Amino acid sequence: MIELLIAVFLDWLIGDPYWLPHPVRLMGNIIAFEERFFKKFFSSKKSLELAGLFIVLINLALAIFPMLFVFSLLGPKAKSVLTVIIYYYCLSARMLHYEAMEVKKALDRSLEAGRARVKYIVGRDTENLNENGVIRATVETVAENTSDGIIAPLFYMVFFGPIGGLTYKFVNTMDSMIAYKNERYIHIGRAAALVDDIFNFIPARLTGLLMALSNLRPKKIKETFVDIKKFGRCHSSPNAAYPEAAVASILGVQLGGGQFYKGLWVEKAKIGYDKNFLTKDHIFASVKVMYKTELLFLLLYILVKAF
Repeated sequence: MIELLIAVFLDWLIGDPYWLPHPVRLMGNIIAFEERFFKKFFSSKKSLELAGLFIVLINLALAIFPMLFVFSLLGPKAKSVLTVIIYYYCLSARMLHYEAMEVKKALDRSLEAGRARVKYIVGRDTENLNENGVIRATVETVAENTSDGIIAPLFYMVFFGPIGGLTYKFVNTMDSMIAYKNERYIHIGRAAALVDDIFNFIPARLTGLLMALSNLRPKKIKETFVDIKKFGRCHSSPNAAYPEAAVASILGVQLGGGQFYKGLWVEKAKIGYDKNFLTKDHIFASVKVMYKTELLFLLLYILVKAF
């Protein structure tokens, strides 16, 4: 428990500076190499799906077995230090906060600056977004990544330790790199997308639950639960809509809706009710929901450990 709390504090304090080497970049390089390698030998639909399965199995093994070996060589103090480092690398609250606020600062300068900045954190086309679209994209990213970048890693680290955290990060990195439904990735990324959906099934719903409870007002908690139940499946992903629905309910805004991805229109359901017009202030409001959700998870974890 102490190791995890130290890692959370480090994440809040220094985040993930771009100059600092990060295991996720190594994971990304490995996945990119694997894609190039397997596509040299596989080209049909079935063979690419098989290659995608190989990629998943190889990377799960890389996340688990080398670290098991390393930990078997270390003494107690060294294990604790390495555990803190891994936990720290698996969390991204401070960087999510930073990136979201950078979009807000860019929008304060101009719409063009906001469009350029939000491109760092979303996969959709941003060139033609209006200000409302830039804000919506940012709020959706904060909501979804509260699960993917904070609660899910915490969940797997609590139950499976540092190797659980690394395994989740490898799964999530595969999803972010090759699990797209376009011509390039539709087949080779199918296994990665499925595994990511499985890994995020519980954390996404837990995130929505914690977000609702973070309201602290019984009436608002009940309202958010109702909205999560109604909109929780309004997404092409089986998981992403749960935190998005919770944030939409808490802020009283509408998220979702169709977007362009690499020039192609992708129809998406709308999430939440359009009670309040989205403004730049909602970006920081979504960040506050993120921190309250993380704090609530940690509080519940401490209480469970204590009793």
